[in-house]
Amino acid sequence: MSFITKPKVTHPGLPKNELGLTRRDYEGGMSTLCAGCGHDSVTAAVIEAVWGLSLRPEQLAKLSGIGCSSKTTAYFVSGGHGFNSVHGRMPSIATGAAAANRDLYYIGVSGDGDTLSIGFGQFAHAIRRNVNMLYLIENNGVYGLTKGQFSASADIGSKAKRGEENRQPPVDPVLTALTLGATFVARSFSGDKEQLVPLIKAGLKHQGFALIDVLSPCVTFNDHEGSTKSYGFVRDHYDEVVHADFVPPAQEITTNYAEGEVTPVTLHDGSRVLLRKLDASYDPTHRGKAMNYLREKLRQGEHVTGLIYIDERSPEFHAVNNTAGSPLNTMSYEKLTPGRKGMEKIMSRYR
Repeated sequence: MSFITKPKVTHPGLPKNELGLTRRDYEGGMSTLCAGCGHDSVTAAVIEAVWGLSLRPEQLAKLSGIGCSSKTTAYFVSGGHGFNSVHGRMPSIATGAAAANRDLYYIGVSGDGDTLSIGFGQFAHAIRRNVNMLYLIENNGVYGLTKGQFSASADIGSKAKRGEENRQPPVDPVLTALTLGATFVARSFSGDKEQLVPLIKAGLKHQGFALIDVLSPCVTFNDHEGSTKSYGFVRDHYDEVVHADFVPPAQEITTNYAEGEVTPVTLHDGSRVLLRKLDASYDPTHRGKAMNYLREKLRQGEHVTGLIYIDERSPEFHAVNNTAGSPLNTMSYEKLTPGRKGMEKIMSRYR
């Protein structure tokens, strides 16, 4: 038995944000996803981020398509606006909503199937238009809602629960977004709340299209040996996450070095990394040079720190389309209705 709403009883000592609201005020309905689903961890990260930014619930618009991932918008910020679109069409709804009301924060939640298969064209045009929205992909490599078929993000050689092997190359949403000119691109793991929460905060505050590809394992159909989207595989290939829930205490590792310098840092396990701090001459506004610089330093075993890439020149959606400065639902009927002469003037542009 599942409950649609959560109990409203709260502890009086719960911490409050600048608005006087607790995290409970940003929750939604009870999740009907499988126990242990990575998508529920993403939900928790969204709640933490929105609470931490002290956004009013009614400032948030939640949009989704079809799939397990698209159910999650019901599980956070019940006081926000919401729209569940048809399969793959969420970006169009987000674009229209943003055009009508620039005063809201838009969060689009989608899956690897909803985004990279049926919705691939919609995804591309939302990036091209630089729509002001945070676009979260809950990426698990399978169609969980239809019993575990490979999705477009499944890696070559990845094995399904029943043993078949994927032989088709994957679509990487991060490389795709970079190629299409996205102005904010990030990737995280549903099990790394410490990293994911700040990324969500930054994405919500970004002026333009912000993509976060979140690796979010499916515990029912894609969490077995041979899957490259399982919890075990991601943790083995992801430096930010540990295997155990308990982390033994250790002394904090600190370092201090000047801009342009390289310094070795010895980690707790005895391994060593080389850090290069960007100097004042580095230009973070050139996408191609940034990618080449990263590749060059990775070949040298160095991990670049600092601001690697940002695009502040590309006009965002509202600037390009000269949208109304006020929400359309606050304008008068006369202003919204051009009348016969106004309509004739508009239509003359297409003759």
